[in-house]
Amino acid sequence: MRTLAVATALSLTLSASPASAATTPYLPRPTGHQPVGVTALSLKDTSRPDPWVPSVPYRELMVSVFYPAASANGPQKQYMTPLESRLNLERQNIPGLPLEVFSTVRTNAVVDAKPAGRWHGLPLVVLSPGWTQPRATLTALAEDLASRGYAVAAIDHTYENRATTFPDGHVTGCAACEVDDLPGFWEKFAQVRSKDTSFVLDELLRSNWGALIDPQRIGMTGHSAGGAVTTQAMLADPRIRAGADIDGSVHVPIPASGLSRPFLFLGSMDYYTPGAPGPYDDWETDWTHLTGWKRWLMVSGTVHQSFTDLGVLATQLGVDLGDAIDPYRALAVTRNYVSAFFDLHLRCRPQPLMAAPSPAYPEVTFIG
Repeated sequence: MRTLAVATALSLTLSASPASAATTPYLPRPTGHQPVGVTALSLKDTSRPDPWVPSVPYRELMVSVFYPAASANGPQKQYMTPLESRLNLERQNIPGLPLEVFSTVRTNAVVDAKPAGRWHGLPLVVLSPGWTQPRATLTALAEDLASRGYAVAAIDHTYENRATTFPDGHVTGCAACEVDDLPGFWEKFAQVRSKDTSFVLDELLRSNWGALIDPQRIGMTGHSAGGAVTTQAMLADPRIRAGADIDGSVHVPIPASGLSRPFLFLGSMDYYTPGAPGPYDDWETDWTHLTGWKRWLMVSGTVHQSFTDLGVLATQLGVDLGDAIDPYRALAVTRNYVSAFFDLHLRCRPQPLMAAPSPAYPEVTFIG
């Protein structure tokens, strides 16, 4: 299921066995050589009222910054709070699955670990989650990029997901869900996320993180709606040098003037018929307006959530998403191809995975 308006977490009518739901779910370890740290930032943009709740005179955001750490010792990040888990799962009606189960997920990032890195040495990747999804669902990708030497900023776009918790304890819900069927919604959505992204970049670069981040090596990607909006964020902010759309329907196309910076499409082969109407025909339109380096890759056996943490967590919890690929393999494909893309364009390191089909990954098809 890929359509942005309905592609929510575990959004199928599924069941989980009580035995499997009783096990402790976990995220696979990052594949890079460096320990991973994470810190949560609460940011407030006082230059604009909240676009979804105008009575709030500012835009407040929660951001998780993942980074290479000096040590692997310390408390690990909680995946979600019990309330966040409940609010994300209660609408899914999955028999046998405890609503607080996401609060028990074991992660790999050490909270507030000392950063490792030299002055302006870390390329930065911004992560934007899918519609109604919290930033937590991209943790496995964020941890992996950080273990490979990236700073990663995963943004919760307030009032666009089921639950965002702020340091003072207040929790916001999905106010934007009440208007997602109105004309012009997706145009507004793209504008809001683009402004959120630029604001987060401003805040990071003017803070202590600015001493570690290389402002000339910034990329962006995301899943579903967060992937689709990447082109619009790039058009709005020239600091974003490379971007990728991970299985996101494009509701706001690239204008005819085009986008000349490097871009990657990564999606599910099983739902794509070249040249035919379908869930990826919007990619075909945008493809013609990408005028710089570009690549279009499709992965066989995947479903929409295969590209997020929810693929591996679902199988651990006994939930069948309908995927035909091993979910750990799908996560490995996502991690390796996304990191290869950014290594090529932010680090200028040759990447065979980006050059041609690889016999090591027969499930990956090059469309263009």
